[in-house]
Amino acid sequence: MGVFSTKQIRNVCLAGHGGSGKTTLTEGMIFNTGVLDRMGKVLDGNTTMDFDPEEVKRKVSINAAVASLEWKGFKINLVDTPGYFDFVGELKQGMRVVESIAIVLSAKGGVAVGAEKVWGEAKENSLARCFFINKMDDENADFDQVFRKIQETFGKGSLPFFIPIMEREKFTGIIDVLKEKAYKFEKGKALEISIPENYHNKFQEIKEQINEVIAETDETLMEKFFEGEVFSKDEMDKGIKNAIATCTLFPVFCGVAVENVGLDLFMDALVEYMPSPEDIGSWEATNFSGESITIRSKDTSQSAFVFKTIADSFVGKISMLRVYSGILNSDSILINSRTGKTEKIHQLFFIRGKKNIPIDRLEAGDIGAVTKLLDTSTNDTLCDPSKEMVLKKIQFPKPNLSLAILPKAKGDEEKIGSGLHKLLEEDLTFQIFNHPQTHQLLISGIGEQHLDVIVSKLREKFNVSVTLTDPKIPFRETIKKKVRVEGKHKKQSGGHGQFAHVWIEFEPGEEEGLLFLEKIFGGAVPKQYIPAVEKGLLESIKKGVLAGYPVVNLKATLVDGSYHSVDSSEMAFKIAASIAYKKGLAEANPILLEPIYHVEVNIPEVYLGEIIGDINKRRGRILGMKSLREGLQQVLAEAPLMEMFKYAIDLRSMTQGRGSFTMRLERYEELPNYLANQVIEESKKNLTEEGFGD
Repeated sequence: MGVFSTKQIRNVCLAGHGGSGKTTLTEGMIFNTGVLDRMGKVLDGNTTMDFDPEEVKRKVSINAAVASLEWKGFKINLVDTPGYFDFVGELKQGMRVVESIAIVLSAKGGVAVGAEKVWGEAKENSLARCFFINKMDDENADFDQVFRKIQETFGKGSLPFFIPIMEREKFTGIIDVLKEKAYKFEKGKALEISIPENYHNKFQEIKEQINEVIAETDETLMEKFFEGEVFSKDEMDKGIKNAIATCTLFPVFCGVAVENVGLDLFMDALVEYMPSPEDIGSWEATNFSGESITIRSKDTSQSAFVFKTIADSFVGKISMLRVYSGILNSDSILINSRTGKTEKIHQLFFIRGKKNIPIDRLEAGDIGAVTKLLDTSTNDTLCDPSKEMVLKKIQFPKPNLSLAILPKAKGDEEKIGSGLHKLLEEDLTFQIFNHPQTHQLLISGIGEQHLDVIVSKLREKFNVSVTLTDPKIPFRETIKKKVRVEGKHKKQSGGHGQFAHVWIEFEPGEEEGLLFLEKIFGGAVPKQYIPAVEKGLLESIKKGVLAGYPVVNLKATLVDGSYHSVDSSEMAFKIAASIAYKKGLAEANPILLEPIYHVEVNIPEVYLGEIIGDINKRRGRILGMKSLREGLQQVLAEAPLMEMFKYAIDLRSMTQGRGSFTMRLERYEELPNYLANQVIEESKKNLTEEGFGD
């Protein structure tokens, strides 16, 4: 494959709901370029794009994969993205480096929630959009019904560029509206025919609608349209490309990916109508002072954005990048704007699934990859030392399902940590966290399937088996009343004994941990032993008297005591303080505290009542609601963490995947008695099982 100019490049992301046929569509398009002997199948695990062992095993796409294709003098960089919500980070990576999104729909299933989410993301990023209605050969395929749903959901700017020809309810051909040609498919080949009589009215109606959209792109064209004049081919082409690039026209295509029917016509349309990087022309960035600057594809200074990292066991780390300006050569020396360090570009290559195709250079707008970058990660900008900049980063979703990860074999903790950190290089939508209170290693992801894939990769790539369990809740303990207690430690065992005696007042405090004061008069406790009393209490509050959770908001005042001139020591006073602590807290009405989280749930308005009811069932409190945009509401609430562990799964089920939420720790509140008793009993049971309760 040769080098292509910016004008010859089309960067297209294939996206949509899971199962709509994106990977098969990509496979057919690759096959059409002549680089494959035969088309692979997802169910057979031999497609070009689903090459990861996890994808082959699960028969679904997990990663965003790139295929660079040469088609009739143009280069199409296809980014095939997963349709399942757990892998939305991969979708965001693919969308970040393209100008166009092709939303793939099923002719039977229609507009599913995955398509809605893709549309929302594309709209937010002002990307050109088109639709490909796949599986037109299905028994219950209904192009007209799906098209009506497209217009209902996404607006009247969506118009068919292809009209399917149906004979006895079977898909047999396509009418290309703009070219005014019809094709009949025989053994996968498109043979040109006359437009069937019974389709003339439909064809004319749609062409008129497209002409109207074209007219709205230019005043001169608008005048011609109202005067009934016919647009020239140049006017048509220019108007269509302008309308698509400015997101006022969204073409609708159709075909059968698995049979490679209509895919060549779709590829022709992509290069003819969808925008090139040159058509878009400029992108926003910031300089090192944080000021906004504009990057243009025609700039000579080099800039590239790393949108994905692959940890390959054979060639090492692969950095997939998109060039935004200048020409990237195999010997270019650039600056990483995050680290300030120099990176030398070694061998550049195009990507087609897992195949790497060496290339000498990448023009502005092109997508490729490089190995051996020393200190460069996903979301980094590489730029010319003479023009330092930071390109817009990918905003990855925050993970909201956390589980504790435990080794199946003793001694595997280090292997788990090492494996997880390597997987983090590839996937920025999961997090690792060592909880300081529960001492559990937690991994957080988008959903159950996401975490299951991580566990599977640990096993297959790093030979370490783990189990996932619900995390322990980081309860805390405190007291509700003031008490005055005595702590005495006296031990005689020949020679020097041990003696310490303290009186301490315990009461609820305002500070997070321990507030220690002393009001000793007359040397009842010598000053050199007072720090030991505080130290004894600081060690003691790590475990409460109810269930062994840390104690907070505790004020302790040393008010009296006594000592022995020979037998007293720092250790003795630490022990005396801990004795007073246990007695005092037991008498001071101890309670358990649970973490309360602030929750923000974004949902379509139709689910509002169900979501509010569900939060109330979780012992939550509704704080308010606000409208985000038409049809989308945000519910503000507070809820206990112990009721929210699996909320990511439940919310997805209640809203068919349309809902999202974020949580943050707000404060701690008293745990209701009936739940506190359960926690205390469970704690006693665990202690007994560990051999400490007898």
